[in-house]
Order: sequence, then structure tokens, then C-alpha cells
Amino acid sequence: MTKRDIALVVVAAGQGQRLGAGKPKAFVDLFGRPLLTHAIESIIALPDLAQLIIAVPDSHLVEAAQIGAELIGDLPIKFEVVLGGETRQASITNALAELSGESQIVLVHDAARALAPTSLFASVAASVRTTGTSSLPVMRVVDTIKRIDGETILETVDREVLRSAQTPQGFVAADLRAAYAAAEADFTDDAALMQAAGHQILAVDGDERAFKITTPADLAAAELRFTGKPAGFRTGIGTDVHRFTEDGSKPLYLGTIVWPGERGLDGHSDGDAVSHAIVDALLAAAGLGDIGSNFGVDRPEFSGANGKVFLEGALELLSEAGFRVENVSVQIIGNRPKVAPHRAAVETALQAILGAPVSLGATTTDGLGFLGNTEGVAAVATALLAKSEAATSAEGRLAP
Repeated sequence: MTKRDIALVVVAAGQGQRLGAGKPKAFVDLFGRPLLTHAIESIIALPDLAQLIIAVPDSHLVEAAQIGAELIGDLPIKFEVVLGGETRQASITNALAELSGESQIVLVHDAARALAPTSLFASVAASVRTTGTSSLPVMRVVDTIKRIDGETILETVDREVLRSAQTPQGFVAADLRAAYAAAEADFTDDAALMQAAGHQILAVDGDERAFKITTPADLAAAELRFTGKPAGFRTGIGTDVHRFTEDGSKPLYLGTIVWPGERGLDGHSDGDAVSHAIVDALLAAAGLGDIGSNFGVDRPEFSGANGKVFLEGALELLSEAGFRVENVSVQIIGNRPKVAPHRAAVETALQAILGAPVSLGATTTDGLGFLGNTEGVAAVATALLAKSEAATSAEGRLAP
């Protein structure tokens, strides 16, 4: 009978600001399921696992508990969710406080390395069990490494003695708890903390699937590794044109915000050509019609509505169809208004609504046509969407 004596701590409290998804990194979807779900699936396949402890932000305690409970089911694994701290080290300290006495080995893992296979957890645990020594998975450095001072390259560093560290990192439970209790400084990883406490660290072979997901490019790479093919990306284009009001009594809305000192635009709603063009681009990319077919002028509830209403409505339709927004670019065409003073504010407002990068540009028509005569404003937008795979699809599932 398998002796279950391994505890696994998953650090999932990072906010993931560089990922730009508007939610903690561990809860960002990878093909329809949170990164945390993918990580747990590999972890609970570890035969000797006795306990799983996950450290998450306060906002996601309930969601993490639901994810873990559904995946673990009736497996004989003790499961806890703890509140994450301000730092990685603080999160692990909270998790170690829940460590049960039967756990002799502790593995600490980052949820951002969501595709780490079960075999990697097993090899790290086996190293700790066999040697009684802390163990760390590492990968060879393939790039040429330079040591610099400012912009000056000082020397080439011998990459043969360098390795990049991964997780899970493995430890004798009693040693790790004692090191954390005595720690007086903050460390970047558990191996560094243990070394500072006087412990030796052994290197074991890492796994390329245990790479860290930090940026949108990393997430795209994870999707490619997960299925063996690129994600289902879709692109769309949208345009909108509105003329300026005659009397200037209406404020100008572009990108959901007011542009002070400018004449407003005629329209059934607020005339926000930028937001309306983006909505058309989003809906076109997903094959969901356009702004007129979904939010037409025959619907009185949209009279005078701010562009945010239509953007949020489009996002709801995208979500129902299984799409997420990857990127939006929009260009204003016309002599007025001047875009530069408002670019940052518009991009910030739209990014907050869409949960994705947005870029705003501008151009003129060299005096040609109604735009060159300053009769109105046009906007052209492009959108990139990614199609989520069904959560239950077996295609592309990584082997343990």
C-alpha cells in the first residue's frame, strides 16, 4: 500500500499584472479552465500525496476551494485553502501552518507553472526521500549569458555552470518549517531560503513543460504546448462614423470618456464612434453579427447610452460563445479632436473594460471629404480574439 507522506503547497496568490488579464494569474483560463485547475490535475496524480494546500488571494478563496474539492473528489488527500500573503514567502508561511504531522516531505510549487507534469513532482520527491536533502529541478541555460554594468558588457559568463530554477522544489518537512520560522529576510524562492539556513540543495533534471506563465506570450505558448496547435484565433474589423452636432450642446464621448471642450457627435446613443467601431470588430471576429443587429436603434433602452454599455454587452456575447479578447487597435480619422492629449486616458478606460491591451491612433484625410471638412469623426478598429476549447475535451491532455 502506498505510504502517503507528501504535502504539496501551491502558491497561487500572485496578481499577474504582467499577464494583463484583470484577475489573479492562477485563475486565468488556459483553454477554458483556470491555470490552477491544470496544476492540480497533475499534482493529485502523485501516488504519495497526503495533503494539498493552496495559498490564494482573499477574492478567490471560494473559487479555489471549489476547484480543489471537485478535482480531488473522494481521493484520500487532505485539502486546505489558505489566504495568501503580500509576498510569496508570506503565502508559504501561511500554508506551512496547516501542515499535518504525517507529511514528511513538502513540495512547493508555483501555479504559474501550470503544465508541470506529475513525473516532475515524483522525481523531486524521490530525490528528497532518497537523499534526505532539499532538491530543486533545473534546466540548462541555452543562451549565451553576459555580465553587464549599465549598458557596458563586462564579460561572457560560463553557461555550463548555470541553470534556471523551476518548481516544484522539495524539502524534508521539518527542515523547511524550521527554516521558515527562523527566516529574517525575504527570498525569491524556497531553495535560497534553505541555503541561507545552512542546508545543501541538490539539482534534479527539470522539465520544459514546467515553464512559467507570466506574460500573454507565455500563455499563447502554453496553449500551443497544451494542444500541439495554435489557439483558435479570430480577427475582426469594425468601422463607425458620426457627424458633429450643430449647436455643440452635446458633450463629445470617444472611448467611453468625455473629451472636454469639443462638440459632441450625433447618434441614437452618445455617438461614441471609437467604442462602436470596437464593438463591431469584436462581434465580427466572433461571427456574432454587428452592433446594429445586437443593439439596434429600435431599442429605446440604448437611447443616449454610453459606449461602455455596448462594449460590456459585446463582452457578454463573446463569453457565451467561448471567446476572450486578446488585443484591440483603433484609429480615429478626422481633423478634430486632437487625440494625443486624451490617448492615455482612453486606452486606460478601454483596457479596464475589455481586460486586454488597447492601442489608440489617429490620422487625417489630407483635407479630403467630409472628414477633411471637419464635419464628423470616423473610427476603424481591429480585434483579436481567442477561442476557448471545451473544458472536457480530452484532446491535447498532457500525460502525467
